[in-house]
Amino acid sequence: MTNLPFGFGPQDPDDPDKGNSSEGGSGDKPGFGFGGMPGPGGMPNFDLGSLGQMLTQLGQALSHSGAGGDTGPVNYDLAKQLAVQQLHSGNRTERPSQEQVRAVEDAVRLAELWLDPTTSLPAGVRSVQTWSSVDWVEKTLPTWRRLCDPVAQRMSNAWLEALPEEAKQAAGPLLSMLGQMGGMTFGSQLGNSMAQLGGEVLTSTDVGLPLAPTGTAALLPANIERFVEGLDRPISEATVFLAAREAAHHRLFTHVPWLGQRLLATVEEYARGIHVDTSALEELAGKVDPTNPESMQELMGSGMLEPKNTPEQQAALSRLETLLALVEGWVDVVVADAIGERLPGAGALGETVRRRRATGGPAEQTFATLIGLELRPRRMRDAANLWRLLTERHGLESRDRVWDHPDLLPGSADLDEPLDFADRWESGSADLDDPIAAIRRAEADERARGEEDDQRRDDES
Repeated sequence: MTNLPFGFGPQDPDDPDKGNSSEGGSGDKPGFGFGGMPGPGGMPNFDLGSLGQMLTQLGQALSHSGAGGDTGPVNYDLAKQLAVQQLHSGNRTERPSQEQVRAVEDAVRLAELWLDPTTSLPAGVRSVQTWSSVDWVEKTLPTWRRLCDPVAQRMSNAWLEALPEEAKQAAGPLLSMLGQMGGMTFGSQLGNSMAQLGGEVLTSTDVGLPLAPTGTAALLPANIERFVEGLDRPISEATVFLAAREAAHHRLFTHVPWLGQRLLATVEEYARGIHVDTSALEELAGKVDPTNPESMQELMGSGMLEPKNTPEQQAALSRLETLLALVEGWVDVVVADAIGERLPGAGALGETVRRRRATGGPAEQTFATLIGLELRPRRMRDAANLWRLLTERHGLESRDRVWDHPDLLPGSADLDEPLDFADRWESGSADLDDPIAAIRRAEADERARGEEDDQRRDDES
């Protein structure tokens, strides 16, 4: 996997703290778009002559690129083309055999039977498919569009809004040409990222989101074969293990209808807060070779714009991280209960998945790529511990009712103190048929904790 997210530039070598945070995803990381720009400051003094020269060169570069089709904030036609080309060049386009198709279908059916006693949520898989890496690119692209468009659109609009009025007048119709070039750059970077993910993902939900059409379970046998190399476990075990994870994800996403939309809405909330400083814009003037479109891509990818996260954006990132951790933690617990005593290699496979996360698997890299969010493995382990505690103390039906309403879900603080959440859930079980009552109880508890913190700070001072 690449260490640089698509749309982002490298970290400023003169400022090693820029874009980093010990909290993993809560620092001033670049967002989707252009990276490497100096920190916020006053409005730049534009040299209109230089700006006109720059935009003329952009137009020439665009005409030389031969790009067409998609003219939105991300050129998805280009993204798909580049991803498929790279997968072909890397020999990652193996078509599933009929034997593999049957093995995947059998594995999903078996996994569903094993999952039935471990969760109150019914089966959510309506069809089973076996994909190649190219299939994954083509069939998940509509969901990537929903994820990427809000951030890319806001990035495109933010710097245009920041331009002085005289600069906008000088640029004229060439601004739309610049937007096309931005769409090409975003598309190119997204295509590179999808090619890397397509060669690694194991299932349609491997990045923690329902990327496939609703109710469609999909596994990638060629990638699974590479996944088990060195594990000394048969491919059949790995296929059933991953089929169980895929089926568990679909139970959750199918029967918790607000969940997928909530994830997307949080990304959009983050995007609405993007603000950028355009003081480096005129530095692009005179640096573009109009006969070499790649020179424009390199400049835009390494130093044009860098948004600074606001407190509201930090809160959105934290909520997204917590929600994804809760999804993955629930899946871990449900799958462990379903297959733990049935597959001899379940422990080794589970540990491999956890290690894959910790070292930067597709889930972590995808969200770092998308919006600068890194899923911390510690949070997913904490979430699994909370779901395990709820199962042991209240049973699986009560545990699964936590998903009845988004305001009933544990928060980040609850992952730190799962016993407190389990106690509140037990005392509030009578309110489960009245979500409003449960929400009011949670709000009262939150106020009480805030008052206790205020009192403690007063005592310390």
